[in-house]
Amino acid sequence: MSEQRKDAVGLDAARALDLEKRLALTTPDDTARGMFFNGALNAVRILGGDAAVERCLASVPEKKFVDFFNYPVSGFLKLAFTGAQLMGPQLGGFDAMLRKMGTQATTDFLSSAAGKTLLLLAGDSPKRLVTNLPTGYRAAVSYGERSVEWTGERSGKLLMKRDFMPPPYHEGVLQAVIEALGARGVQVHGKQTGPVDTEYTVSWQ
Repeated sequence: MSEQRKDAVGLDAARALDLEKRLALTTPDDTARGMFFNGALNAVRILGGDAAVERCLASVPEKKFVDFFNYPVSGFLKLAFTGAQLMGPQLGGFDAMLRKMGTQATTDFLSSAAGKTLLLLAGDSPKRLVTNLPTGYRAAVSYGERSVEWTGERSGKLLMKRDFMPPPYHEGVLQAVIEALGARGVQVHGKQTGPVDTEYTVSWQ
């Protein structure tokens, strides 16, 4: 049994295969800030308590995370997939829990110094905020390329290349970050265009 297959124990077959494929594309240099780990764990704790958090932590070597330290994204994938499998039934499914984790991570990020700077630069403009998101991501993760294409004053696309998280996670991130500026009627839809490439359409009223 491979190490990755062991990590996938507890997931249904389709999720286990998806996780294994994503893990195979990561390198030791691909890292994410501890705040994302903590955001996922906070979302799990709200729904399932400390026992559920412990089950998630069993999937990674670390037992605690410092918000602005860097940790391997492979660990984040394992932790997030485990949490989504555990808590998904309470929210309507695996994808719904991934969205919840993305929302929680965004809430945590926006309360940090880097997040507050991003909001300050945006002023009261959701468009300016989305335009600055690639810079925000670069401050938070070591991997991937992100760019924005506008299709209107309140609609556009965020293109993510080599980002390891499934689309529902970033749907939660993007929804929360746009709503943080008071935008209404926010719509975010992710479409996977490659193994770890995704195109997100965003719009608001």
